[in-house]
Amino acid sequence: MKKTAVISCILTIAIWLPVQCLPQSQPPAAGQSTATPAGAPAAKRPPQAKTQPEYDAWKTAAANTDPAALEKAADDFATKYPDSELRVLLYKNAMRSYQNANNAEKIEAMGRKVIALDPDDPEALVSVAEVISEKTRDTDIDKDQRYAEGIKFAQKSLQTIDTDVSVPAGATQQQVDAYKASLRSRAYSAIGSIEYNQNNFAAAQGDFQKAIDAVPNDPYALDVLHLALSIDKQATAETDRDKQRAMYADALKVANRAVDMTKENTPLGTPARHERDRLQQLIGAAAPAPTASQPPKN
Repeated sequence: MKKTAVISCILTIAIWLPVQCLPQSQPPAAGQSTATPAGAPAAKRPPQAKTQPEYDAWKTAAANTDPAALEKAADDFATKYPDSELRVLLYKNAMRSYQNANNAEKIEAMGRKVIALDPDDPEALVSVAEVISEKTRDTDIDKDQRYAEGIKFAQKSLQTIDTDVSVPAGATQQQVDAYKASLRSRAYSAIGSIEYNQNNFAAAQGDFQKAIDAVPNDPYALDVLHLALSIDKQATAETDRDKQRAMYADALKVANRAVDMTKENTPLGTPARHERDRLQQLIGAAAPAPTASQPPKN
């Protein structure tokens, strides 16, 4: 899965360049106050334990680090405390753990459990939308249904990012803003990927651009490459030769950026260079000449 390197951090400065991770969201202990300081912006109230035994059981379950063990502990906790608000935290931690393990099927399963408990949770909505956008195939019988659901989830997350992000104690406003920006970028990227898969290249171009603009200082290289491909696809279908050439030139500028962001012979670097070379050939653009070495002094 893409964009999963920092899922273990609750707040990140950007998707692939995490700042120091804050502790995972901790529910207040039974009886602990969650009042918002006077003058502070309202934030979503974190889940709370109703009793001390419930809180202690949550801590024991959350201590698991293996994804499968964490999932089982979450299920066992949910069975013992079927009305607990803390269930959502365990399933969200399991979702993140599976993201770090790159297990798409389980990411979606845990994300859906979070959404069932909290339909407005932006992180779970984005995570499930990403899996749908990346793992749905043209041969899937339910392809159209999954794509529609993926767009629905991603769009819902864009509506709830500012209202439903639970902020861990000690988080700075800069970290909160960066985390929200990363979620927006992921949401637009998921929407763009689905639109691209549906051959709606103009719409995909717009959403990949929004994904890049959400984190302008550190965009994801695959979003940049997808933006170039979206423009390329539209140019290929253009019948006006002047417009076509101009669109290919625009796509090449973006492809060059993707090349600059990646290394050769990598999963992203190789297709980025293939796209650059293709566009250069189409518009007759010569590859940048290598810098000539200085002649030896006599």
